[in-house]
Amino acid sequence: MEKTDQQAVHPDYSFPEEERRGVYHAIYTRRDIRKEFLPDPVDPKILARLLKAAHHAPSVGFMQPWNFIVIRDPEVRSVLKHAVDKERHAASIIFESPRAEKFLSLKVEAILEAPVVIAVTIDPSRDGPHVLGRLSDPDTDLYSASCGIMNMWLAARAEGIGMGWVTIFRKGDIQNALKLPFHIRPIGLLCLGYVSEFPARPMLESEEWAYRQRLSHLVAVDRWENRSGDFWDELSNSLDEPEEFHWER
Repeated sequence: MEKTDQQAVHPDYSFPEEERRGVYHAIYTRRDIRKEFLPDPVDPKILARLLKAAHHAPSVGFMQPWNFIVIRDPEVRSVLKHAVDKERHAASIIFESPRAEKFLSLKVEAILEAPVVIAVTIDPSRDGPHVLGRLSDPDTDLYSASCGIMNMWLAARAEGIGMGWVTIFRKGDIQNALKLPFHIRPIGLLCLGYVSEFPARPMLESEEWAYRQRLSHLVAVDRWENRSGDFWDELSNSLDEPEEFHWER
């Protein structure tokens, strides 16, 4: 009897069940940590594991555009915090009251409180002007480094370490604070450390600033906003179902 596509046998490269659940556990309970940090130090060996996880992210053309600067000097941290505070107040003017006041009340960084702060940068010149896959889109260095940050975020969650990605700053302020070459672009300040808790929901959702959108409103088939046909019916039935994993309460 001829096998159908559904019956086709393929190699099983899936993880064992416990490991598979661990991956989803990290994904669903990862949080952008701002105010739950504890003062406990992070072992340099664990920090090295997190940096290795970031360094093993995929990158377009294998360009590996990232650099990581671990910030130890309290004075440098103070300068970085000032840069973020300055931009936070500048950004508040785009909101009308009472949303402006709400924005200013949100804690957007933990640069002084977190045991570890890492600046992440990208080098647009890495590997020269003809990186495979980059000619069509010069922002692929940013996409690649973002994958590295997410690798670190999930590895940190697996280690029981919280992380927050701070992006509210002017590039020039961070370049000056860290004495970066002019062409090196800072894309984030990562605050890491052990935490008093991992919140059940994202902070901005808890603060009623924004909410997770329905996935079925963000998926289409073949063309923009096409949601019809047998395949869509089968897929959409699962998109908004309660999760198989119930870590996000």
